[in-house]
Amino acid sequence: MAIAGAGLGGLCLAQGLRQAGIAADVYERDPAITARFQGYRLVLNPAGLAALHGCLPQRWHPLLDAVVGDAYGERLVLDPLLNKIGELGPGRPGIVVDRQVLRHLLLTGLTVHTSAALTGYDVRADGKVEARFAHGDPAVADLLVGADGVGSAVRAVLSPRTTPTDTGVRFVLGRTPLTGQFAGLERAFGSKIAGDRVSLLLGAMRFRTPPKEAAEELAPEVALPDIGDYVRWAMILPPDGSAGTAREAVLSEMDGWHPDLRALIEQSDADNSALLSIRVVEPGERWAPGPVTLLGDAIHATSPTGGNGANTALRDADLLRRCLTEGRRDLLDAVGDYERQMFEYGAEAVRHSLAALPAFVPVNPAG
Repeated sequence: MAIAGAGLGGLCLAQGLRQAGIAADVYERDPAITARFQGYRLVLNPAGLAALHGCLPQRWHPLLDAVVGDAYGERLVLDPLLNKIGELGPGRPGIVVDRQVLRHLLLTGLTVHTSAALTGYDVRADGKVEARFAHGDPAVADLLVGADGVGSAVRAVLSPRTTPTDTGVRFVLGRTPLTGQFAGLERAFGSKIAGDRVSLLLGAMRFRTPPKEAAEELAPEVALPDIGDYVRWAMILPPDGSAGTAREAVLSEMDGWHPDLRALIEQSDADNSALLSIRVVEPGERWAPGPVTLLGDAIHATSPTGGNGANTALRDADLLRRCLTEGRRDLLDAVGDYERQMFEYGAEAVRHSLAALPAFVPVNPAG
């Protein structure tokens, strides 16, 4: 098997196939696994966690359980001075995990080719697929899985009329070490700070055990990053939001806010704070059956306001693994079964995320 994209979904699938004795090579367009920072906190719902458990070796389950955190908090609505002005209601059940830590766990033992930007593919007369890359030799496989994100090169060939939609919404995402200075923000973790023009969302990542220490004790063959607890923060910007760096854009909207909130942004890791656009991909019409399919954001990219993007990609990986390995089915029948189910819940995940978006989008007073 050939998998384009070394994100969580593609790596999870590769691990699941590996457990079943199926060789799967991963092709990543980045020049190195660490070329881009991918270390923000995620909430794993029960389905996402079950998918991980289904694809990971059982001997790593204790390690996974050791490096996650508990999702908790009052889920309040606070004003910029941290006074309670409402409640968000009960949170979704689940745990929190650091994307960078999880990605390193999923990379363990896999064959990953970097600097392998896919430029196209051909289905051969023998039914196999030949993938071409900007650098290096082509790869021939029984199945090519496009797990290469919103700008999927695989999707561009397989389903060219399925294209990303830019919602026009921009947001800043960042992280700040969770030091004693921010202990007073405890009730703000998991809550929404609602300003006049913007809202700030905070989430604490507290590891049950420091990742590097947990790996050394529970699974020495796994190398996990040496990172500590932190606060993940996010702000959706108004249409007329300030330019400049990610931090400058956020701080420009926080005049008069509680000094601890401003300090949280000022002390964030500048290299790992990013200004991003929210783009979605909605599954459209099915393509002709064949030895190529899509997974994760490549076919159903969601708005982060849905909190379901990573979970849905992991669900894809586990479903495709099961379709390919359970029972003695023809390859195309197995892929078709996966696609029928994935299209249904993937489209629902996108709809859910878009329905949640308006609650977080600021209103432009001049609009």
